[in-house]
Amino acid sequence: MDYRELGNNGLKVTSMAFGAWAIGGWLWGGADHKDAVNAVREALDLGMTSIDTAAAYGFGRSEEIIAEAVRGRRHQVQIFTKYGLVWDKEKGNFFFHSKDDKGRTVAMHRYAGKESVMQECDSSLKRLRTDYIDLYQIHWPDETTPVSDTMEAIDRLLGAGKILAAGVCNYTVEQLAEARRYVNIVSNQVPYSMLNRKIETDLLPYCRENNVSVLAYSPLQRGLLTGKFKPGHVFNEGDSRPDSVFYREPNFSRIIAWIEHLRPIADARGVTIAQIVLAWTLRQPGITVTLAGARNAEQVRENVGVCNLHLTNEETAAINARLDELKLEL
Repeated sequence: MDYRELGNNGLKVTSMAFGAWAIGGWLWGGADHKDAVNAVREALDLGMTSIDTAAAYGFGRSEEIIAEAVRGRRHQVQIFTKYGLVWDKEKGNFFFHSKDDKGRTVAMHRYAGKESVMQECDSSLKRLRTDYIDLYQIHWPDETTPVSDTMEAIDRLLGAGKILAAGVCNYTVEQLAEARRYVNIVSNQVPYSMLNRKIETDLLPYCRENNVSVLAYSPLQRGLLTGKFKPGHVFNEGDSRPDSVFYREPNFSRIIAWIEHLRPIADARGVTIAQIVLAWTLRQPGITVTLAGARNAEQVRENVGVCNLHLTNEETAAINARLDELKLEL
């Protein structure tokens, strides 16, 4: 597992990070607690020491699982978590309704007011059972709060040593440039996959020019690019994936059929389709870290195996040519 530096901060993280959204169960149709803990521990044992979570994942459950899994090993781990997506207050911009861990409908809001950010950080520290967060990221832009107010809170948290580095998520070039006026923003976590390459036009070039690391999430498009789905798949209750444009027809069937073009490359290498997809993502210019989710130890081992998988120029060219053939309704 190789390490890469986030921006100009000096914080070194693994090139592939453990994405902890799914283990929180939220919007993934549930998750097994024991499997989740074992998955995180397996990641650490195999050298994947960077873990990305959020307060909103399972309404704090993901952070609590990570705390349990890394007990006694905190010094080995780089924990990324997020703020600014709240369910305990009706402020900011309404995002969507969701079910909490007790089955109650709650309203999720994008809110990053100064005092709220400070409070959220303390709550995350408590759930994570730690006194510092390696990378603290705003989960989504909050158009109702001046960026300067949010970043003032982040600057105070940096000064207090409660966080070691500041990042953003889902920020446009304009939003990122504004945030960088107030705080040293070392990273922007954004969606990026074979199916979703929008950031290549402007965000990736800006980040490369300004030494801002890019953390790519959903590289497998929430499992769709694993090659494991079949037409007519039935999702568990509470799984939000059917609401995604990529999982709706006719895109779902087209993607499932297209993935089969990757199977000969995977079979020739003796690896899975998911590993081919992750290897392609990890080595795209400008991508610093690729986040790969896992619900159990077996999936972790598959993800870690990507770090020793180097696609040839010919393989990459063949994949890119096939990508140009995929026509989706977005």
